[in-house]
Amino acid sequence: MSPGAGLRWLDDLGPQKIRPGLSRTRALLASLGSPQASFRTLLVAGTNGKGSTAATAAAILEAAGLRVGLTTSPHLVRVNERVRLPGGRDVSDEGLDSALSLVAAVSGEGPLRPTYFEALVVAACELFRRARVEIAVVEVGIGGRLDATNVLEPEVSAVTNVAADHLETLGPTLEDVAREKAGIFRPGRLALTTERGGMLRVLRAEAARIGADLEEVVPSADWDGLSPLAGAHQRANVALGVAAARAMATLDTETVRRGITATRWPGRLQTVPRPGARPLLVDAAHNPAGAAAVAAHLDASGLAGRVDLVFGALSDKAVEEMFAPLARRAGRVVLVAPDSPRAIPPETLAARLAREDLPRAASLAEALALLEGAEDDAPILVAGSLVLAGEALALAARRVP
Repeated sequence: MSPGAGLRWLDDLGPQKIRPGLSRTRALLASLGSPQASFRTLLVAGTNGKGSTAATAAAILEAAGLRVGLTTSPHLVRVNERVRLPGGRDVSDEGLDSALSLVAAVSGEGPLRPTYFEALVVAACELFRRARVEIAVVEVGIGGRLDATNVLEPEVSAVTNVAADHLETLGPTLEDVAREKAGIFRPGRLALTTERGGMLRVLRAEAARIGADLEEVVPSADWDGLSPLAGAHQRANVALGVAAARAMATLDTETVRRGITATRWPGRLQTVPRPGARPLLVDAAHNPAGAAAVAAHLDASGLAGRVDLVFGALSDKAVEEMFAPLARRAGRVVLVAPDSPRAIPPETLAARLAREDLPRAASLAEALALLEGAEDDAPILVAGSLVLAGEALALAARRVP
């Protein structure tokens, strides 16, 4: 294929399509000679915090001198973010294009033609083989049991928590969601979780049924103040990342501390300075539990009542439950549509929220402009969607001299 053809092929697959199942991914990996057999795997699932946990575990293992690969989803600004190679660097355009071209060649246009996500999982495995990755830290996309990442054979499986999200695919009940996430457990192998709610009993039952060794991880004061990721909820993610990394390698305390400190995971309660303008506080907060975590951070940091809010969401989200705790802590609010075919138009969003009084903007840039000129120098909170979070980071980057 010609240069750039693999990336164009990926775009043509369309990022919005979800087709649960493992057969296509298994067949494509087999066609490439099973690149996933060349590395060990840590698989991380959960409703919230799985990306933070995976990034933390990967950083700790990197600090130990191991060759680590990390694959996550979705991306915020560039698709390359989804595949990190040893040294913590995002895959290059050329490298990703080459791997995707190979996936395209073996898939063809028939029944093996993958979804966008499946193509990237297969490409990541090929890239990890080429980079001589020793341990791959892999974030599950949606659920677990039928997610494309579950074709891997993890030595350790981790589930952060179980909350309401993607119920139309994984539900309808939270028990169903928990069972789907427990689908990444393996007989005779270690499974870890920081879930503390009612769904812990379901994870325990599934671990017993599968024959996995489930361990419950609790936050530790040993790691407090080390992670660059803001929010009290990150204590659980750090603890799980530490436990998972230690299950994959022998690590001393100093190595763990260096790794936590080096964790990089943008768009999660990230403060973004903007020269000549108010800073942004960017977080997806794309489900009720995520919004509650942001609200708790605003309370703890003294920002409640001082921030203004730009809010936008996708149509399959519980927007009323996401919006309420954030709006209660914001001075002014502007509604906007994320740049996605699934975005809720601001007019529709206002109606769903029963807040016809709220101003609406045609773009994120316009929404931010409406909120400039505040007496307080508190940040503008941008929340409600990972797509919107990515837009905020890209917009802020374009302002940097």
